[in-house]
Amino acid sequence: MSENPKNFSRMQLTVLIVLRVLIGYHFLFLGLEKLFNPSWSAAGFLLQANGLFAGFYQSMAADASTMAMIDFLNTWGQIFIGAGMIAGAFSRLACWAGALLLFLYYTANPPFMSGYFFIDKNMLEFLAIVLLALFPTSHLIGIDHFFNKTGSA
Repeated sequence: MSENPKNFSRMQLTVLIVLRVLIGYHFLFLGLEKLFNPSWSAAGFLLQANGLFAGFYQSMAADASTMAMIDFLNTWGQIFIGAGMIAGAFSRLACWAGALLLFLYYTANPPFMSGYFFIDKNMLEFLAIVLLALFPTSHLIGIDHFFNKTGSA
């Protein structure tokens, strides 16, 4: 999707850029936190899965080699998603990857199972990151600007 930045006000673009950087920071921070905590594992989260896909997520936690892969992908995925969003490098890809990760978190522990009505922090961040994927700003301020000849990131 190619968006013409001339259709957006300076304030709209600023808010989108700030949102991109803040969500990127959130992903990067969580990934680094996992990286520097050698005892961290997603196993506890997966074992507590509930809802429609609980059995699927819980079965992943039962296999050590699967858990090692999940921990690696989750940690480094968050780091690369966050770094990409902050730097504006491959930010559309980073946004869609982040949306996928948040969707997986959401389906592992859906909020309506714990008293919320479909909305939780994962859903809110998911919607914000999809918005950023649909209205990219890295072609204006970010590394994507230098590699983008068409005007869309």
